[in-house]
Amino acid sequence: MNRIYDWFRLHIFTVDLVGALLLFLLFGVLAAVGATGSGVHLAISAALILPLAWRRTRPVAAGVVIAVVALVQWAFAILPGPYDVAVIAAVYALAGYAPRWASLSGLVVALLGGVMVATRYYNHADGLTLANLPYAGLICILAWLLVLVSWAIGDLTRSRRLRLQALEDRSNRLEVEQQHERALAASDERAHIAREMHDIVAHSLSVIITQADGARYAAQRDPGVAPATLATIAETGRSSLQEMRRLLGVLRGGSDDASTRPLPSLADLDELLLGFRASGLELTFSTVGKARRQLPAGAELTAYRIIQESLTNVLKHAGASARGAVELSWTGRGLAITVTDDGRGLSAMPVAAAAAPDPITGGGNGIRGMTERVKLYDGSLSAEAPPDGGFRVHAIIPYSET
Repeated sequence: MNRIYDWFRLHIFTVDLVGALLLFLLFGVLAAVGATGSGVHLAISAALILPLAWRRTRPVAAGVVIAVVALVQWAFAILPGPYDVAVIAAVYALAGYAPRWASLSGLVVALLGGVMVATRYYNHADGLTLANLPYAGLICILAWLLVLVSWAIGDLTRSRRLRLQALEDRSNRLEVEQQHERALAASDERAHIAREMHDIVAHSLSVIITQADGARYAAQRDPGVAPATLATIAETGRSSLQEMRRLLGVLRGGSDDASTRPLPSLADLDELLLGFRASGLELTFSTVGKARRQLPAGAELTAYRIIQESLTNVLKHAGASARGAVELSWTGRGLAITVTDDGRGLSAMPVAAAAAPDPITGGGNGIRGMTERVKLYDGSLSAEAPPDGGFRVHAIIPYSET
């Protein structure tokens, strides 16, 4: 049934053309067969009915043609016939499918036509007198009723058509918006995965590379350093592997395969800093103030990743003798994170970056990833090289107000 309806909806002109031909055969030919001057009636019926083939595709043009033909019929005193139903159909078509001005204009012209038909009919017969004036008025009223009913039905059709079109447009807009939302969600998820992989792998590989290079030179002087260094490398590798398994388990969508290890938070900072100190980085940590409320788990993960990424950059770029400092400051607004070092600063970054490219992308995505993380919680991040040397990363993560 839907397929039939769709075919009728997609082939409007064909349907209207067939309907006009059927009306012409039913009213025009039959009226012309039994009338005097059948050729005239046949021509009038064809001129009135056949334009209905364009009643929905070209309603204004079809209405104008039918109005002109009806005026010619009135001017030459050709008696109305069954084919004049085309006038009523034209009024309906103008009300349902033409612009508003054409709809109202067609209504006015048809109402005037009702008066003209009544007067012309009685002039053709006995003339319009006081005796037959009530009958002429009755015919005029009947014509008006037909016109008004057809126009009202057409106007209802117009309202229904516009409402269905509005619903269809809204459905199309919703579908497009859903596609955009899915694309944005996929993009956000890809960015989230990229940040997680960068933070996990870049940190772990930086520690492993630093430990391996340090052990290679230190073992020449003191072979006893090698076991402790290899233990640090192994622990870092296992931790990174567990994080990767958790991330891949989430990506597969199977909760049974995903690791049940909780996401890192501020409570895990001691373990994180211990790993950097074991890598040879001289590091200080301080906390100022107390938290007014606990940050959401995602915000704590963001703070953890910012510290992790900042210290990884210190380990990679600041130099062998650089010292780092991490400060957490709880304010009335939220958590302020400051990570500084006294290394070679921004002037040595291109050389360092060329010597140790990003393990994931081959370029520097750390600061961009940190900025994206902070913006998710309406925070801000700045990374700069102070005039006195070194590098400084400062981030603010506000409380989530409820």
